[in-house]
Amino acid sequence: MNDHSKHSVEVKTEKQDDRSSGAGGSQEATRQDSIERILQRKQRVYQLPRNQKLTKLSMYSACQGPDCRCTGWKTPEENRHKDVEVDYCPNFKEECRNPNCKHSLESHITHLGDISDDQINELLGAIVDVENLYMSMLRETDTDTKKVYAYLFRLLRQCILTRSQAVIRGPLGDPPFEQPSISKAVTNFVLHKYSHLNPGELETMTEVAKTFLHCLNHWNFEAPSARKDLSHEDASNYKINYTRWLVFCHVPAFCSSLRHFETSIVFGRTLLKAVYQYVYQQLLSKCKTERDRMPPEKRLMLAQLPKFLEALKHEVINEDSQIWDQNFKPTASLMLQKKRQHEAAASSSGKKSNDPKRYKKDSECEDLPDEVVVKALKRINDSNYTSRTEVVFPPNAPRDEAAKAEENRREIEFHVVGNSLTKPVTKESMLWLLGLHSVFAHQLPGMPREYISQLVFDPKHKTLALVKDGRPIGGICFRTFASQGFTEIVFCAVTSSEQVKGYGTHLMNHLKDYSTQRGIKHFLTYADEFAIGYFKKQGFSKDIKVARHVYAGYIKEYEGATLMHCELHPSLIYTQFSSVIRKQKEIVKELIAQRQQEVQKVHPGLTCFKEGLRSIPIESIPGLREVGWRPQFRTQRTSRPLEESADPDKLSNALTGVLQSVRQHSAAWPFLKPVNPAEVPDYYDHIKYPMDLKTMGERLKNKYYVARRLFMADMARIFTNCRLYNSPETEYYRCANTLERYFQTKMKEIGLWDK
Repeated sequence: MNDHSKHSVEVKTEKQDDRSSGAGGSQEATRQDSIERILQRKQRVYQLPRNQKLTKLSMYSACQGPDCRCTGWKTPEENRHKDVEVDYCPNFKEECRNPNCKHSLESHITHLGDISDDQINELLGAIVDVENLYMSMLRETDTDTKKVYAYLFRLLRQCILTRSQAVIRGPLGDPPFEQPSISKAVTNFVLHKYSHLNPGELETMTEVAKTFLHCLNHWNFEAPSARKDLSHEDASNYKINYTRWLVFCHVPAFCSSLRHFETSIVFGRTLLKAVYQYVYQQLLSKCKTERDRMPPEKRLMLAQLPKFLEALKHEVINEDSQIWDQNFKPTASLMLQKKRQHEAAASSSGKKSNDPKRYKKDSECEDLPDEVVVKALKRINDSNYTSRTEVVFPPNAPRDEAAKAEENRREIEFHVVGNSLTKPVTKESMLWLLGLHSVFAHQLPGMPREYISQLVFDPKHKTLALVKDGRPIGGICFRTFASQGFTEIVFCAVTSSEQVKGYGTHLMNHLKDYSTQRGIKHFLTYADEFAIGYFKKQGFSKDIKVARHVYAGYIKEYEGATLMHCELHPSLIYTQFSSVIRKQKEIVKELIAQRQQEVQKVHPGLTCFKEGLRSIPIESIPGLREVGWRPQFRTQRTSRPLEESADPDKLSNALTGVLQSVRQHSAAWPFLKPVNPAEVPDYYDHIKYPMDLKTMGERLKNKYYVARRLFMADMARIFTNCRLYNSPETEYYRCANTLERYFQTKMKEIGLWDK
């Protein structure tokens, strides 16, 4: 650390300032004040003359002199207490105080001659962050936290030397660390718990949830050494998450050279469960002390906070809570409420919103910023846009695309018609029923005309008619059993001269929308051998997911026909489904094309396998992270606290104990060291992958066994080789069997055997 860096550090991390204050106004004020002071200092540094900026950089720049290892210019003894950020600008010929350097200041900045002002300011900002980290490290008393500060200090220091961007690699992984995130789960909780409330009350609870997440994002978590209430496994998990929180959330909040993440976005249930009890108590205490000081509009929200925290507590503890389900969906009542609010807003603004099919559920995607998707959408909507794939492979239009275009031009219409014994039937409807009877009779010659007449004109049946030029050219005759929750499709046909135009698909999509609007979620039909293909294309299956007692005795059964079922999703608009999917596909293609342009780079091939290496970690493949790959989070198993996802030092210590016990066993003597080829000349002709306990000990010292399975595989190799080379009646063979059983017993004792 250079002399001039010590006096000017503005921040004493809020972690130490308010460790006892919990969350609340004082902590957040301290945090904001610290960040504000850092920003002010950076602005002062940015406004220095260029020579003083270069002088500041020289203190963190490697000397360019031949064979010189000095990593930063040090002020001469007589000027060491002067401040380069205030009024000190040395002569570029002044020599470095480092006795192993003695080169001039100019030697430390010759490589910075062509650097732009923006690049200089970026490096100076990183230097301010390094100095703040250094002082934080000196003040920190907790050992675990001090190690993290030291690691980040060294990382940023190296990035300044190499003029590169700070990227955190290693066993911590990359955010997000668990899905769903705390933010997503709290949102699910509000929808799950309070969706029945009126809009005003629901909005209040939403504000309470936002307040809770805001507090969590600015919370100072306790160091692992202070958490004496955790079990061994929970303490290990908390230590990992605490380190992740420091590196990705806490330190980057006042160290802008590191990428900052919100706690509620990158962490999930594991961290929230570990800290919730303490956060819960502190927030309740703050709520009581500060409620009277809050403005009236905030008091209502704070009054609901205790109830909210108590209800959320049960969901955090409950292992099977719905809010942690990746596929959580709001209840139908909430969806209906939102729909009504949408329609009311549209009607109040003078816009018609009678078509329920126009309602769309808000997207739950959190992966891409809206501006990225909007940019891609704007690009594909450009009249001059041509997809690269479509140049080679012409696009296949959806089956109902032409029919939808005709409907938009009003060349065809769809009407649900039926007979009635209690209400008058219009002449037009009766003419359409007669026309539909004719279509069904002509296209379904196997059906008796009398039977078709009986069903088409039956008041309990209705028909979705496809009308073109004033006459029906196709239709679907159906009967709805509302009490049973399904619709029976009786006849489905399009006149032969109008087939292969997508009318059949569009007819079925209209019927699906008609049914979902009335709460029907299932279609059932008996299809003959000629109609099975059509129904499969419309989403029907021979796998009947409706219990037989639901439809038995209601649906008409036909000999030689196959019963088929289609389940409808109430959130889908089937007449728009194909175009929506097509648009989404085009957007994804465009996003992929944009991403390819950003990361288009050819990496050299892997040569490590030619050198004998059998496997490598997937994250070490060049270019993989650049294209967006991230390691998948794996939930740690509660039954095995020393798995590879836990503390690697503890895993190494456990494996060392097992190896020592195995070595000391009376049956271990044949396997203590590699087989001597002078004593057994043909051994290596038969054994291609030798292994022994001595080699395993060396691998253990070299940190080779990052996972227990690597250790188990090498041990199993010893016994396999022995049995392969020696016959069952030999002493070596018996020793292998005995030692293998002993090894398995020792692994089970420490919870690392699950075969």
